[in-house]
Amino acid sequence: MSAPVLHAAIPTLRIYDKDKALEFYRDFLGCTVDWEHRFAGGMALHPSEHYGDGTPGTAVWIKVKNSRSLFEELHTKQARFARPGVDSDEATLTDPFGNMLRFDGSRN
Repeated sequence: MSAPVLHAAIPTLRIYDKDKALEFYRDFLGCTVDWEHRFAGGMALHPSEHYGDGTPGTAVWIKVKNSRSLFEELHTKQARFARPGVDSDEATLTDPFGNMLRFDGSRN
């Protein structure tokens, strides 16, 4: 029997409005929609409107290379809901549903 191999976890984040989720995750963060159930890079998230999936206010830690470049790109978009600072290796962005995405480039 071979040893088990674990892959990256895909957190389920509770959302309440698909259009707001697309505006934040696709339009602002630049994520792609890989698949869609009716109701970026190496990062994978599963936003879900289904009751019982995820808990509002979930925190997700995301390791990122060149974090300042990412934060500068996001800052220049001038989104009304999130503008991270550009002079740090870490930033926490909160989505429209209270979920926290903690980007960390300090440990690369």
